[in-house]
Amino acid sequence: MIEKHQTRFEGFDAKILSMYALGMTVRDIQSHLREMYCVDVSPGLISEVTDSIQDEVKAWQDRPLEALYPIVYLDALMVKMRQDGKVDNRAVYTAIGINMEGEKAVLGLWVSGNEGAKYWMAVLTNLKNRGMKDAFVICTDGLKGFPEAIEAVFPETLVETCIVHLIRASLNYVNWKERKAIAADLKPIYRAATAETAELALHAFRAKYPKHQVVADVWARSWQRVIPFFEFPEEIRRIVYTTNAVESLHMTLRKVTKNRGSFSSQEAAIKLLYLALLNVSKKWHTVQNWREALRQFSIRWPERIEQARGA
Repeated sequence: MIEKHQTRFEGFDAKILSMYALGMTVRDIQSHLREMYCVDVSPGLISEVTDSIQDEVKAWQDRPLEALYPIVYLDALMVKMRQDGKVDNRAVYTAIGINMEGEKAVLGLWVSGNEGAKYWMAVLTNLKNRGMKDAFVICTDGLKGFPEAIEAVFPETLVETCIVHLIRASLNYVNWKERKAIAADLKPIYRAATAETAELALHAFRAKYPKHQVVADVWARSWQRVIPFFEFPEEIRRIVYTTNAVESLHMTLRKVTKNRGSFSSQEAAIKLLYLALLNVSKKWHTVQNWREALRQFSIRWPERIEQARGA
C-alpha cells in the first residue's frame, strides 16, 4: 500500500504516468499515444511529466511510519543503473511491513552498490528515525551479518530466516534426480511442532543422507535463526514462513524494468519503481488469517502493543 500518497495527476499526464509505470519505454509511449489518440508527443514532454513526480516520491520516502509493524520483510532487488559514468548492478533495498490491521505497506526503497549488512543497518536506522519503534518479527534471507544489524537497531525483535530460502540453499547442493526425495525429507524439520523435534529430524536427515551432510550443514549454520519459527502457533508460522511477500513484489518490479537495459540514474530507477508500486499495491488485501495471528501477538507481547499505541 502506498499510504496517503496516491498520485495527484489526472488526464493526459496520468495516461503517460500509467504507461510509464507498466515499464513502457519513451518510444513505446510515443507509439501508443500516436496509435490510440493520433497525438505526437516529444520525448522531452514525456520526461517532463515523469520528472514531475519527483517531489511526490521524496515525500513518500520521507513519510512518517507507524510505531509498530508486527511483521517486516526485508530483501534486495538488483537493478542496472548508471553510476559515475558506468552501468552497474545496484541493490534496491525493499522493506514491507504488516501493520496492526494486517495491511501490507512498502516502507521505502533505498539504493546501494551491493547488498550488505552494513547498508541494511542504515536502512533500519532510517525506518526508526521515521517513527517505527518496534517489530515483533523481521524475516530475512539469511545474509551474513544481517541479523546482527537488525538486533543493533531493534534489540527486542526476533529475526527469522526465511524457511523457503533455506530449502532453496539446501537443494543447490543436490542433483536434479535427488531433489524431490531430499525436499520431502526436509519437511519433518521445518514442519516440526517444536524446536526439539525439529532438531531430532535434522539428526535423522544426517543419518539418512551421509553423502549430503552439506545440506544439513546449511540448516545447522542458520539454526539459531530458525528456532524462533517454532515458538509460534500455526497462525503466525504461515505468515513468517517465507519472504514471498517481498519476493512477489520484486517479481512484479522486474517485469516493469526488463524493457530497459539500464537506468540513466538512481533517481530514474526509483521513479519507475515508485510508479509500479502505486499499481501493484492497489491489489493488496489484508493478510489472510491476520485476526488469529494478532490475537497470538497480543497474548505474547501485550505491553509492546500498548506502548506502540501510546507512541
